[in-house]
Amino acid sequence: MVAVKAKPSKAPTLPIRQVRCAIYCRKSNTEGLDGSFSSLDSQHDACAAYIQSQAGLGWILLPDRYEDGGFSGGTMDRPALQRLLGDIEAGRVDCVVLYRLDRLSRSLIDFAKIVEILDRHGASFVSVTESFSTATSTGRLHLHMILAFAQYERELAAERIRDKIAGAKRRGKHCGGVPILGYDTDKVMKRLVVNETEATLVRRIFERFVALRSTSKVAAELNAAGHLTKRVPAVTGRVIGGHEWSKAHIYKVLGNPKYIGKVEHKGALYDGEHEAIVSKDLWDRAHAILAEQLQAKSSTRHETQALLRGLVKCGHCGCAMGPTFTKRRGRTYSYYLCVRAGKRGYSTCPVKSVAAGAIESAVISQLRIILRSPEIVAKTIREARLCEAEEIDRRRAEGDEANARRLEAHAVTEGEIIEALQRFDGVWAELFPGEQARIVGLLLERVDVRPDGIELRLRADGLKSLVAELRAKNTEATCP
Repeated sequence: MVAVKAKPSKAPTLPIRQVRCAIYCRKSNTEGLDGSFSSLDSQHDACAAYIQSQAGLGWILLPDRYEDGGFSGGTMDRPALQRLLGDIEAGRVDCVVLYRLDRLSRSLIDFAKIVEILDRHGASFVSVTESFSTATSTGRLHLHMILAFAQYERELAAERIRDKIAGAKRRGKHCGGVPILGYDTDKVMKRLVVNETEATLVRRIFERFVALRSTSKVAAELNAAGHLTKRVPAVTGRVIGGHEWSKAHIYKVLGNPKYIGKVEHKGALYDGEHEAIVSKDLWDRAHAILAEQLQAKSSTRHETQALLRGLVKCGHCGCAMGPTFTKRRGRTYSYYLCVRAGKRGYSTCPVKSVAAGAIESAVISQLRIILRSPEIVAKTIREARLCEAEEIDRRRAEGDEANARRLEAHAVTEGEIIEALQRFDGVWAELFPGEQARIVGLLLERVDVRPDGIELRLRADGLKSLVAELRAKNTEATCP
């Protein structure tokens, strides 16, 4: 009898789950990125080699490259990162592979947001040089520990930079940034050097302000002469500046102590390494005028009633016209000023300004005419009926039958509405300024001022609001 040895049966093999991997690379600056082999390429190759080593586990490299060159890790506002997160949320990525953890983020808060997105969509990430994965609980623990130390290191570095800048400014050194009008930057010596052409313009600004005592007039003169603010090429290639002059630009020049050879840091002035281009006497005269004007504004407690505050617009340029005032020979004159004209000079706008009393009277006169017109009266009555019906229905829906009946009994009649509209003058005169402004705000959306007149634009729900006020006053005494 021959014994036959049975062959052991093979266990069925399970298919390997495919893991779709995306490589993310980042570099903080753009230096070297235009070369044949950059830091981003080096990161990508290391990550690709790691994915290839995990091919037996089903790892495959996706063809899309996610690379941010010249972007800080302290923000999530990076185009490639946002594209990667979008693909994760769309279910196209299972694992994010990084050369190092800080390539993804240097912020603990941002990293937590990214990890939350990964967890929510069943994805993970791996750092090929730090040997851990968020697919395991131990990896997630290591992640939080590393991130905490990374953020500590980043904050410590920021403190050191701030201390270094403070020390440099106390010694009067230039600490970088865009050079101001009148100076260029000596990149070798790392200090400001005088630009004689621009320095002449700076001295002219101070001298004309002392003569004219008005920043808007100085700005208008500069614009008329064709001068623009300083143009400086940025690292990104775009040009900063080159704009028309405004009051804000003039104030910025007048208030910069660099022009008298000083460096400011947290309210204190230190002798700078650079040369002054404005004399101390001219600086003092200009600042005496500024101090005088500031004191005049702060000591004047005049408050314009500004009946049309927020409603008046310049019909020429569309800018807002804000309430302001001036004092001449002991009298106060209130008016609405076009923002553009105020910033860039009266010559830039044909409307310029309008006397407050004149435009407010004109608006009220037009409102009187509008509120007496048969069409408006009929519309107001319809709005009143609608308001009352809605309020009565609401009260009944809340089970307040008693007050619903009171509202029906004391509803505003057509005669009362007509009388109220026709007696607008008498009612208006009895209102306080604040109440007048509120009523105007209920009725008007805007008032456009043009060289040849004004145009009123009524609010779509203005009459409904006015009717609600009339009804409230009529029922106030009867409804608790």
